[in-house]
Amino acid sequence: MPLKKVINKQLGELLMDFGVINHQQLEKALTVQKQKGQGLIGEILVELGFAKEEDIAQALTVQYGFPYLPLSNYEISPEVISIVPVKIARAHGLIPIDRIGNNVTLVMANPLNAKAIEDVETHCGCSVQVFVSTLSEIRNAIEKYYK
Repeated sequence: MPLKKVINKQLGELLMDFGVINHQQLEKALTVQKQKGQGLIGEILVELGFAKEEDIAQALTVQYGFPYLPLSNYEISPEVISIVPVKIARAHGLIPIDRIGNNVTLVMANPLNAKAIEDVETHCGCSVQVFVSTLSEIRNAIEKYYK
């Protein structure tokens, strides 16, 4: 069954709909976010142990329509890795996985990070297509491919 965009709901609401978290857990995460003065709600839910990274990534795919791509069994060519400097990859939590013509496919933990997409587009002069994965998987891939 194809995923349908549900952009009218917040991430926390989607996670409650999916049974990943309850209302009290969401309220606690929102309180922590307010106390910190920053931070993505998904990351805070993971830090508090209320959700897994995979839950957040999959909820983002539903919320915004970005496809989810687990990186653990994905092989990336050195030519594709060379498109994005390691500094940009680490700074924004992303990794390039493919290039076709003037289009680069990135996997990102935060697919709404417009600055990251702009940095990649400016650096490589390409259009960007975005997939979602967990930050842990992306960090592992960065360590694996940027030696």
